[in-house]
Amino acid sequence: MARYIVLLGPPGAGKGTQAQRISETLVLAHISSGDIFRENLKDQTELGNLAKGYIDRGELVPDDVTIAMIRERLSRPDCRNGALLDGFPRTPIQAEALDKMLVEFNSEVEAVPYINVPEDVLVERLSGRWTCKDQGHVFHHIYSPPKVQGICDQDGSELYQREDDKPETVKRRIRVYMEQTAPLIEYYQQSGKLIEVDGTQSIEDVSNEMIAALFKDR
Repeated sequence: MARYIVLLGPPGAGKGTQAQRISETLVLAHISSGDIFRENLKDQTELGNLAKGYIDRGELVPDDVTIAMIRERLSRPDCRNGALLDGFPRTPIQAEALDKMLVEFNSEVEAVPYINVPEDVLVERLSGRWTCKDQGHVFHHIYSPPKVQGICDQDGSELYQREDDKPETVKRRIRVYMEQTAPLIEYYQQSGKLIEVDGTQSIEDVSNEMIAALFKDR
């Protein structure tokens, strides 16, 4: 049976890095909802044009359009063994739709790793990012500081902090994520599929813990 894994984690939890590691280790396609949206918009598919209409009007793209995009992507040959889903589902309604979809594929969501990181750590990680004005090189005042404060090592241009990297914006993003995702976490807890992992550990330790849990009892 194909394996379907849903990866959850707030902004700054290192979800992208972990998604790549898990998908490579388990030999599963990494399906990012953001990538699917961008692809459909860029290729001007029927679903992409439909989504663009809502986006242009400043409205949320309805669940049925998002779900149709996911269904199409999961039907491709590279997903024959299953997939690691990143960014979908976002709500219990979407999770229920995914469950119904996977029944049609004679499968189900096997496990849901959740990278849990306290808000203060997330704020420190995200609000410490500085970007160079010339070519967009990214630095972090703790993890990868520039040699000269405020100056890009690579092209000498001035470093600035993007609006979405400022502490107040970061806190708002995290709060919105937590409010939206809390019911989804509860949904998967109730089904016994949630695997909570301490995201304050090193990248290696987070990977090892998640992969060990995913291989357990198989």
